[in-house]
Amino acid sequence: MRIAQLAPLAESVPPKLYGGTERVVAWLVDGLVELGHEVTLFASGDSRTNGALHPVWPRALRLGQKGADPTAASAMLMEAIARRAKEFDVIHAHVDWLSLPLLSRLGVPFLTTMHGRLDLPGLPDVVRHFPEACFVSISDHQRLPLPDAKWIGTIQHGLPPDLFRPSYEQGSYLAFLGRLTADKGPQDAIRIARAVQMPLHIAAKVPRAETAYFRNHIEPNVDGKDIRLVGEVDDAKKQPFLAEAAALLFPIDWPEPFGLVMIEAMACGTPVIAYRSGSVPEVVEHGLTGFIVENEEQAVKAIGELGKLDRRKVRARFEERFSASRMARQYEHQYRKLASAAARELITEPSET
Repeated sequence: MRIAQLAPLAESVPPKLYGGTERVVAWLVDGLVELGHEVTLFASGDSRTNGALHPVWPRALRLGQKGADPTAASAMLMEAIARRAKEFDVIHAHVDWLSLPLLSRLGVPFLTTMHGRLDLPGLPDVVRHFPEACFVSISDHQRLPLPDAKWIGTIQHGLPPDLFRPSYEQGSYLAFLGRLTADKGPQDAIRIARAVQMPLHIAAKVPRAETAYFRNHIEPNVDGKDIRLVGEVDDAKKQPFLAEAAALLFPIDWPEPFGLVMIEAMACGTPVIAYRSGSVPEVVEHGLTGFIVENEEQAVKAIGELGKLDRRKVRARFEERFSASRMARQYEHQYRKLASAAARELITEPSET
């Protein structure tokens, strides 16, 4: 099949540092190419892919030239796919709602994977405006706020099994990896680590809008020994960061759509201790790949139970459930269904006289 992938322009594909969606898009494109498909990636010019790259903006916006207008970059992305749409059997968008008005009018089958939270004001109205647009969720929980959307499936993220090497040693510290925002739970992670008297290593991005939160609530706790901040990490540094940890702490307080870091930890053989929120019960298997807890007290208790988990089984369950090849095959199935449905509609349309 000839497949177009529309990626966000905030980060390159794959991203240099932080960037979950762009990382997943990179793995998906490579997986589809391995399946024999012709894939064109519409992304920033500093992206790297095994497919064909159509650069629509010179560099990713976050690490690119200061002052670049994101709406102008988005306009270029839409123009690029509008000009080339007829070259493809299916178009797969990863830019949330942005592409719906255009793709709905191009006459080419398309689907949109929703990568963010969907419990925001106004979104039900958007869905009603695009009743025929097909959506894929990345967890069943993610789609709950929008039951009227045309959901065609839930496809959980996957990553290449050889990306991270597992470690089967118990680990000497607790790890926190993600954005330093209140809803990701870094303060809870700090309190949990102190309660069990274990070091906490934090590899995290500080969003510009959250600098005050970081300075007021996180930075005063960072002493470089018990609480250590290592900053953002790329894939090369992420592997030892996660593999050498006793557990990943994921004490979130928001409807997490998926939580890529959880399966990255599992790929390293590292169990996950996570609050029961959003997608967590769909990703973590309690007592096998980690522990699902309700609060800090239960998290502290779970850390004492880590010795009962087999890190080899954590890695094995990752390979069984969360490979990039599985993800690619599931999307391939949806592409074929969309293309077949479009072909049937074409055949059954009344001829003009």
